[in-house]
Amino acid sequence: MNLRTEPSTPFLSLFLCLLLASGLLSGCMHTRSHETLPPLVYPATAKTNQWDDYHGTRVADPYRWLEDDNAPTTKAWVEAQNKVTFDYLAQIPERANIKERLTQLWNYERFGIPFKEGGRYFVSHNTGLQNQSVIFTMSTLDAEPVLLLDPNTLSSDGTVALSGFHVSHDGNLVAYGLAKAGSDWQQFKVRDIRTGKDLPDEINWAKFSGISWRKDNQGFFYSRFAEPSKTDELKAANYFHKLYYHRLGSLQSDDVLIYERPDHKDWTFGGEVTDDGHYLIIHVEQGTDTRNRLFYRDLQAPNSPVVELLNDFDAAYHFIDNVGSIFYFHTDLNASRGRIISIDINKPDKANWLEVVPQTSDRLQGVSAVNNQLIADYLKDAHSEIKIYSLDGSLIRTVALPGLGTAGGFGGKRYERETFYSFTSYTVPSTIYRYDLTTGTSTVFRQPKIHLDSSEFETRQVFFHSKDGTRIPMFITHKKGLKLNGNNPTYLYGYGGFDISITPGFSPSSMTWLEMGGVFAVANLRGGGEYGEEWHQQGMKSKKQNVFDDFIAAGEWLIANKYTRRDKLAIGGGSNGGLLVGACVTQRPDLFGAAVPAVGVMDMLRFHKFTIGWAWTSDYGSADNADEFKTLFAYSPLHNIKPGTHYPATLILTGDHDDRVVPAHSFKFASTLQAAQAGPKPVLIRIETRAGHGAGKPTAKAIEEESDKWAFLVHQLDLHPEGLNAAAK
Repeated sequence: MNLRTEPSTPFLSLFLCLLLASGLLSGCMHTRSHETLPPLVYPATAKTNQWDDYHGTRVADPYRWLEDDNAPTTKAWVEAQNKVTFDYLAQIPERANIKERLTQLWNYERFGIPFKEGGRYFVSHNTGLQNQSVIFTMSTLDAEPVLLLDPNTLSSDGTVALSGFHVSHDGNLVAYGLAKAGSDWQQFKVRDIRTGKDLPDEINWAKFSGISWRKDNQGFFYSRFAEPSKTDELKAANYFHKLYYHRLGSLQSDDVLIYERPDHKDWTFGGEVTDDGHYLIIHVEQGTDTRNRLFYRDLQAPNSPVVELLNDFDAAYHFIDNVGSIFYFHTDLNASRGRIISIDINKPDKANWLEVVPQTSDRLQGVSAVNNQLIADYLKDAHSEIKIYSLDGSLIRTVALPGLGTAGGFGGKRYERETFYSFTSYTVPSTIYRYDLTTGTSTVFRQPKIHLDSSEFETRQVFFHSKDGTRIPMFITHKKGLKLNGNNPTYLYGYGGFDISITPGFSPSSMTWLEMGGVFAVANLRGGGEYGEEWHQQGMKSKKQNVFDDFIAAGEWLIANKYTRRDKLAIGGGSNGGLLVGACVTQRPDLFGAAVPAVGVMDMLRFHKFTIGWAWTSDYGSADNADEFKTLFAYSPLHNIKPGTHYPATLILTGDHDDRVVPAHSFKFASTLQAAQAGPKPVLIRIETRAGHGAGKPTAKAIEEESDKWAFLVHQLDLHPEGLNAAAK
């Protein structure tokens, strides 16, 4: 799931990468999902005579009133729609068994990637069904873990989530972020690791912010917006980001303003202290544009100025590390797939820059510096390949990975000799490895055990051609021995935007679908980052239609190659992927049997008027621009619904606390689609209360939502999940 504000902030992780395959169970069900349920009666939704003029084109917006999330009429509408939806879902016979089996599969031990600070190790852990993962610390890797922070104790329903965790250099203090009910707003607190007690320090109204401690452990840098009014905190536009320094023991009102740009309301800032403590790196982002600026400040010189090192806004520059005055960067300048360069800040002119690792045929998506080596994370046709280089760019080795999947982590400090990483695939959950950079040896640190035999399933990668002939990769997961007879219920997932790459990953939700006999397909669409910035740009602004064409072509390929047929093909995606689903449903309603758009951007003419929506104009464009308006209006899901059309069965998912893609998008889309539907298929909207865009969602809420989604698709695609009762036991 995930529109983002900047590559270096936690505004990503926003998409939900679900998976599927084919059945493995014995036994039989006594009821069939295709039995007819009672006819739906949708709540009456009032229309107003609201019209807007866009560069001479009049556009109706009769459900504008649903944008006011605090209005009693909107709250009543939400309650009425939820009643229809939950009553409908409750009548699907398989729903209870799906939830039971999904709960079993979700109930496995999960571990985060360990990191080391001040001689201590830190790692997250979830016993299986805990709503939020718990943070432990250890003196050594084989020592008994000591509980440090349990966010499950902060709310009765698990809706307070840990949004950040930043340990001081001496390993004695941790600044941690909390997000409530799925909101992007963060509150920071500080805990003494030695005593387990919180200090009085408290930071409010931080957003899209990390934390970086000074080397002296006396305070940290963070970013925030001004405090919003109570009625607007979940929908008002977020402008004028500021970078602050908080000194321990002081009030937030006394925090020192480090950097702001009142002349550029759309710039956002992130502060990062170099590992040697010498410099403050200031990441300057402008919306979701991959290009950025990078400034720095010398922390060793009192009252030193901010130096605008990279201010041309001509490429992406990601700071890796520094050796004295030599700064290392991962950039796509003159290299759309990425390369590594070094800049001596004493001689910063471009003529003096050095190329350390040149561009390759694969996308370089991240670099870290550990053991005086550069660990480069490449994407090779949307799966991981890890290479290690010396600081002069000489290749040392390629890391041997367990298979076709996704590796992540490889963090640490330049003087350390070990690092940790995770590896996962569509059928194997994340295993955590310790990697010895001296010997090049990986050893298992933690390996989860799941309640199924994943060897029963297989993943293959295929390539198909889009409408304009572009070659697109797609992963397909299913049970071994799948018959290509055109009768397999199939769930096709996509995203296609914001330079975000969709790579293989395990999901207990998807495995439930696989067990029931489904096929899970993931198409790596243009607009993402799988093949670098050029691939991204082919799905932006005036070229956004390429993304929808790619997804439609993926569905047509699955049908042509006998994986499924139209009435058994469902599509899904979240956030920008929700837009994808909405656009494809309105453009090709005949191609799909069902659709599940989640937290989608559905009103392409007004998205930039709410919270951080303005930041997405770098990818989408803006209706304020006459030429860009024409493109947006041509595919905007809300504005391309046609009355009298037979639309596929649709389950729209959103959260009432989503302050990234405000729920009004889904509210207006659902109302319009319900009014336009001419066919017999249901159009439902499921509105999760006390939930946001997806990050930090409690396990219990996630299981409920996924159970509803699969039950809906089981019924709509006429899937007969043989043996579901037996598996649930």
